[in-house]
Amino acid sequence: MTSLAELSVSTRETNQWINITAGVQRAVANSGVREGICTVFVPHTTAAVTVNENADPDVPHDVGLALGAISPDRREFRHGEGNSAAHTKSTLVGPSITVIVSGGRLLLGTWQGIWFNEFDGPRTRKVLVRVLGE
Repeated sequence: MTSLAELSVSTRETNQWINITAGVQRAVANSGVREGICTVFVPHTTAAVTVNENADPDVPHDVGLALGAISPDRREFRHGEGNSAAHTKSTLVGPSITVIVSGGRLLLGTWQGIWFNEFDGPRTRKVLVRVLGE
């Protein structure tokens, strides 16, 4: 059994993290898959998706600061759109994750959530959710 869902994410700013765990779980529930895997994919070059802490709102803030230190805006960048730092951050974090599905639920740890990472907002983005299993 397989299904594909699309989530729409609207961002307000650059370097914004949005918790999409509930939307991904809805896609899993709607798929009817009880045992399998769920892949979450962001088809954008200046956004990403990650699994990280879901309990403390300071964690996304702190990781955002760290990514900004790793890839600040630089005058030496040549990309004409002026968003090379966003491209670098999305490369570091990555466009996809895979989570195990068990009992029809995402098998995340107690403190884990699925986060959409905006590095070049504000924008309206899409997130693709593919669920495979039985």
